[in-house]
Amino acid sequence: MRYMFLIYSQESEWDGSTPEQQTAVVESYREIAREASTKGILEGADELQSVSAATSVRVRDGKTMITDGPFAETKEQLGGYFVINCENLDEAIEWAQRFPTARNGTIEIRPIVDNSGA
Repeated sequence: MRYMFLIYSQESEWDGSTPEQQTAVVESYREIAREASTKGILEGADELQSVSAATSVRVRDGKTMITDGPFAETKEQLGGYFVINCENLDEAIEWAQRFPTARNGTIEIRPIVDNSGA
């Protein structure tokens, strides 16, 4: 089953960390990506730009509304994602708990709908 790992954290914590701390976090994610890639289960992973670069689009009653930033104000912002093909949710949780952001943010695990037979 393919799972998307949505990585949420507070951008202010990242901005307030030292370059050494940031390097350690980035290297942790790179190591996870290398291992998942070596096992042949990594399908994609990317870091997202800051929420200040986001644009939200909504259409209501035929009218398009465009807003700078994310749709909802939250304490934690979506900072990136991984797509990993795991045997089951238990394996997905094992991967997610290794992510450095799980220690001070949130890793949301979402199964991806298989539309290959549609």
